[in-house]
Amino acid sequence: MIKRATSALAICLGLAVAVARADEAKIPAVGDKAPDFTLEDLDGQSVSLEKLKPDAPVVLVVLRGYPGYQCPICSFQVSNLLKHAEDFKSAGAQVVLVYPGPADDLDARAAEFIKGKSLPDNFAFVTDPGYEFTNAYGLRWDAPRETAYPSTFVIGTDGNVRFAKVSKTHGGRANTAKVLEALSGGK
Repeated sequence: MIKRATSALAICLGLAVAVARADEAKIPAVGDKAPDFTLEDLDGQSVSLEKLKPDAPVVLVVLRGYPGYQCPICSFQVSNLLKHAEDFKSAGAQVVLVYPGPADDLDARAAEFIKGKSLPDNFAFVTDPGYEFTNAYGLRWDAPRETAYPSTFVIGTDGNVRFAKVSKTHGGRANTAKVLEALSGGK
């Protein structure tokens, strides 16, 4: 009986590792073609990578959404990005902030998160109800009180990823200076 239980546990662990590796394989890396997406902002307007990238590079920032609270590190990150809005505009970049979560009450939580923040024309704040985008990009942090791995990508007008930073912790976010450097063609 113990031998069977041990075998079953080993099979389950093996499957869990295989699923985690499959999800990691979906995460776009530098040089990869970024998968297209279409998400909506809080006004119901569609935002898609295909429509954005012919005109300008895209800075795609995946936030944690609402894991049971408004993430203070996400708030700090967005505030820092907004402080550099003119730098992003000068670089010709469109910044897309993705707020993932379960579909129930996501728009209300997202509105709560963005309340009091003024977004410039080159910024979009979109939601990912049900984690469709998050799963497609392999960024789902499927653990209690988690939603998505905080991530930042710079996607060129050719659709290729120029910069990628995925944090498997709450911190470790992309530095704004590094993102701006990637936009200017630096490493």
